[in-house]
Amino acid sequence: MSEKTPADRSSEVAAKLQAFLQRSHGARSVTIEGLRLLTGGASRQTWAFDAAVEHADGRTETLALVCRADPRHSPGQMSRDTEYRLIGAAVAEGVLAPAVHLPGDDSLGMPFFLMQRVEGETIARRLLRDDEYANARTVMTAQLGQVLAAIHRVPLAKHGLDAILPAPSTGKSPGETELDRFEATYRAITPDPHPAFELAIRWLRRRLPPATEPTLVHGDYRIGNVMFGPEGVRAILDWELAHSGDPMEDLAWPCVRSWRFHNDDLPAGGIGTREELWRAYEAAGGRKVDPQAVRWWEVFGNLRWGIICIGQAQAYLGGMSRSVELATIGRRTAETEWELLHLMAEAQA
Repeated sequence: MSEKTPADRSSEVAAKLQAFLQRSHGARSVTIEGLRLLTGGASRQTWAFDAAVEHADGRTETLALVCRADPRHSPGQMSRDTEYRLIGAAVAEGVLAPAVHLPGDDSLGMPFFLMQRVEGETIARRLLRDDEYANARTVMTAQLGQVLAAIHRVPLAKHGLDAILPAPSTGKSPGETELDRFEATYRAITPDPHPAFELAIRWLRRRLPPATEPTLVHGDYRIGNVMFGPEGVRAILDWELAHSGDPMEDLAWPCVRSWRFHNDDLPAGGIGTREELWRAYEAAGGRKVDPQAVRWWEVFGNLRWGIICIGQAQAYLGGMSRSVELATIGRRTAETEWELLHLMAEAQA
């Protein structure tokens, strides 16, 4: 039997989404238009489309939607049900994120949910380069600090998220928990020596930040996961790595060198300074910033990204993926090793 073509797959998904929306809205009819796969693969897919819904009273509305689906759930990945509940809670607490629309059922034969589609741009190099976003570059660092303060105020227990999100290990601080997790991943995925990583792991273990009351942590808070327009931030995307942990982690991650796109004089995502991000965060009601803890998390962030780069390359080399992009990302491991040595030397000076 021949494998389904992309066109066949799109038609099948469109038909199933049409039936699901018609049933869930009690509509006379639903027409799916412009269905397109934004990201895809064996494990996670994101489809964008418009749905023209004719309601029972004759009223017609057009919905701009995104379908987040899991053809195959992998161990350790956030479930779509948890992601739906998390984003819904964040929006309910005033966080700039796409509103969830409907939880899924078994219509697609895989876990999924529907959410509002927010228009805009996500490519960081366009933000840093294009004249259209000149104003956005001047305001987004402060905006990101303000949004992050709102994320960290989301009450997990109120929304039942404290029982389902990953949390620090019993008896361990958030920093030690994350360091343990990534060291275990590093030792499992490669036998190759990486002296800079070994040194960084020892350096980080000797300087663990103090335990702090956990908050919701986005886990991947960087420019590439921000929908923006000429006026700045429109929505925060990609909540799959969210967990309960140290809020200083989210302040450090956007300052990892790889997310600056060579604007190294502006470490906060290539558009601002650390201090500007911190001031806006505190002014918006975020926790008092501990610069030493944030620096620890920045060192950890470079180690984390380096380990992820190794894992991406191994997925290609081991035959799990044919994506050349994964193979090329593996080459970026050296960038993180260099930055780790720089940061550790700077801390010793």
